[in-house]
Amino acid sequence: MKSKYFLILLVVTGLTSCKKFLDLTPNSQMSDNEFYNNQNDFERALLGAYSNIRDLYSGSAILYAADLRTDNAEINWSSPSTDEMQMEQNALTSSNGYVNSIWNTCLKTISKCNTILNRIEGVDFAEADKNKIIGETKFLRALSFFYMVQLFGEVPVTFEEFTNPEEILAADLTRKPVDEVYNVIIDDLTSAESLLPATLNSDKTRASIGTVKTLLGKVYLTRGNYDLAAAKLKEVIDLGQYKLHDDYASLFSLGNNNLDESIFEIQFVSGKSLGNNYSAVFTPAITSMALFPGNAQGSGRITPTLNMFNTYETGDERKAASVNDSVPLIDGTKSYSRYALKFVDWEAVSTSDGAVTFTVLRYADVLLMHAEALNNLDKTAEALVEINLVRQRAGLPGLTGLDKAATALALERERRVEFMFEGHRWFDLLRTGRLRDVVNAYYVERGLGFAIEPYETLFPVPLSEIQLNSDLTQNEGY
Repeated sequence: MKSKYFLILLVVTGLTSCKKFLDLTPNSQMSDNEFYNNQNDFERALLGAYSNIRDLYSGSAILYAADLRTDNAEINWSSPSTDEMQMEQNALTSSNGYVNSIWNTCLKTISKCNTILNRIEGVDFAEADKNKIIGETKFLRALSFFYMVQLFGEVPVTFEEFTNPEEILAADLTRKPVDEVYNVIIDDLTSAESLLPATLNSDKTRASIGTVKTLLGKVYLTRGNYDLAAAKLKEVIDLGQYKLHDDYASLFSLGNNNLDESIFEIQFVSGKSLGNNYSAVFTPAITSMALFPGNAQGSGRITPTLNMFNTYETGDERKAASVNDSVPLIDGTKSYSRYALKFVDWEAVSTSDGAVTFTVLRYADVLLMHAEALNNLDKTAEALVEINLVRQRAGLPGLTGLDKAATALALERERRVEFMFEGHRWFDLLRTGRLRDVVNAYYVERGLGFAIEPYETLFPVPLSEIQLNSDLTQNEGY
């Protein structure tokens, strides 16, 4: 049972320790008897959980899942893998490597969080410090479950810590109903909200109360609890600690750590096997291009579609910061090929080792989610005010006089151009019930002979998990 074997592996091999978040190389391997004895041990274990969820972003798994499968992105190179083609065409099989990676990364993060939460109460240290660790740990567990439930539907839920293989094999790791999973997520986030200090972190790689409130607002919005979503997101706004950063382009370039718009981010370091691959996957697979030092080549695995390129309104300053279609070549000429600019490290020697920080949650998302909640509560005029704050930063005129339906479509478009290649598009369309209509219309526009069927709005459960765990069932259609 691979899900259970994951937990067995953690019990057997011990814990990875870290000096700090970006230093992810193990300093030592400690047995259970030597670890979890003091505050420092729990701080190190928490950093291990943060470093684990980082894997969702460093290799672009979330971007394959949330952008490549939509009208935002396409593969633009000659030799894509089977897994990549399945993502682009929404024709996933249960053996897809990206599906397996997301499942396992989330479950492993959840397991690490369970271990921390089940041991920390038995260790004596300052209550405020203990509460902060518990709050951050519950945020990470909630975020992992949130990705899983949106992508897989029913998933295993366990809070147990296992000390031997027999306990793991006897545990209930069957898939739980979606409502039950969301109850766990909301319980974790409301608990974290009560435990974290009111002062926000200057280090945005660590969850603060603003991070928790933002994710909780997003969860309520996803569940259609618009009153709760509007209230919670208004709390984030009223903190007065976040704002729209003046320079949109600088949100996605070197030096973008801990900006005033950032709420939760993943930082990377090049040259230490701690970089990301955005510079490779977002840029063209052209051997003669002159974009990077040493004329390094991209891979063209996640590139903007023509539909995406043409979605920007005239005068939208976000376009020049997000996409390009002119590639300078070594011989001084240019080639036409669309590529993304966000999160690309133009100083990277290796395009798979970029150092630009990836922002998971930012303030523009809060404003547009709050507008979405308000619009669904028939407060359309108030919703337009917040949409227009985002548009103003982009150099666009405000929207006026729209009714509820038109505002919903305006929000859909605004979120698309604001968050292109930030891992939002699939989840946005799924939340609003527009996923199949929008993406299938895009396929028709392209003359493609495939479509998303109702069952394909969920991932398959990885085949390897089912083969090794008879408790797991497969999603319908796979």
